[in-house]
Amino acid sequence: MGNTWAMPWLIQTTMSQRHEFVLLASKPGVNFRQLCRRFRISPKTGYKWKKRFAAAGVTALIERSRRPKHSPQTTAAAATAAVLAVREANPTWGGWKLRRRLLDLHHLAVPAASTCTAILRRANLLPPAEVTPPTAWQRFERALPNELWQMDFKGHFAMQVGGRCHPLTALDDHSRFNLILAACGDETGATVQPALTAAFSCYGLPDALLIDNGPPWGCADSLCPYTKFTVWLLRLGVRVLHGRPYHPQTQGKEERFHRSLNEELLVQHTWRNLGHCAQEFRRFRDRYNCERPHRSLGGATPASRYRASPRNLPMVLPTIEYATEDKVQRVRPAGVLTFSGQTWHIGRAFAGLSVGLRPSTQADGQWKVFFCHHHLGNIDLTSSKLGKHVVRSIYAKPSCLPPSSTA
Repeated sequence: MGNTWAMPWLIQTTMSQRHEFVLLASKPGVNFRQLCRRFRISPKTGYKWKKRFAAAGVTALIERSRRPKHSPQTTAAAATAAVLAVREANPTWGGWKLRRRLLDLHHLAVPAASTCTAILRRANLLPPAEVTPPTAWQRFERALPNELWQMDFKGHFAMQVGGRCHPLTALDDHSRFNLILAACGDETGATVQPALTAAFSCYGLPDALLIDNGPPWGCADSLCPYTKFTVWLLRLGVRVLHGRPYHPQTQGKEERFHRSLNEELLVQHTWRNLGHCAQEFRRFRDRYNCERPHRSLGGATPASRYRASPRNLPMVLPTIEYATEDKVQRVRPAGVLTFSGQTWHIGRAFAGLSVGLRPSTQADGQWKVFFCHHHLGNIDLTSSKLGKHVVRSIYAKPSCLPPSSTA
């Protein structure tokens, strides 16, 4: 059996190599450059370690920090403190909003947004960065304030005393100004109407109101999209627009406001009662409208872009009037009217009120149905094939209802 040579592991650290080098380099008569080549270092590096060892011994061979002694670009302590102070008051704000708020407060030497973010990261105030794929958004915005308000309920939550709070919110489409943030005990028309009346009294009437299809603005009657609440809006001269069913993105600005409300307020508290909710809602609303920079507004606050409507809320509902050429008909309690021997479904929300029928200029036998100045739907007197006892809807294609429904 032949001889077996066992090669030992060579365990050598950088520190031990340096120590060995300086010991050998300190010997008299040594060929310094040759020794440097053997240790695979430059003569400059060799002289550096030899000089340090001679001055302070083996501890001087420890690697020193390469950080410069002076960093003129380092953020000043005062600027760092200002960033952290605004962040403490607004725990969900990032670097961009913090910088804009400091500029609005006229701070001197405000850091860049990326520097503000770095300050938050050094203070362990940011979650790990999440990489999300880019999304191509197409943003729509009304040209002027009060052309459109968006209105909806935020998801309700429980309170310590029992019951649930239903936050009612309304937002101006152009400015993102929050017009209503009310702590409600339910989602009925009797609750919504006073809150909206107060907003109308303060800010005036909008041209249109965008709402969803649920109560109190949506109607359980599939043949009529109006309720007593929305009829009240029509009488005030406010157009009623409904979002597409099952498409909350139709009210995208409201949805985004609800997200901010949840992140910056709702999850930060344990809620006692409606009074506690209303108190904190007011504080959040003031901060959102007047202090919080809005990215889609180029950093401006909603209050800086909003102005009140010139249309005042009337003291009493305006009288229902129609043109002299209109045929005026009163809607029966069942929500129907009879015209030229045919029965048409208008909706129980209009019961006891009058509507105006105006002949269409496009075809004979076609009539347009108006409530005040709002076009509700159409009547087609030529659709006689359905029979005289069939109730037709003015809102869609002819629909058959049992005769008993007209009682």
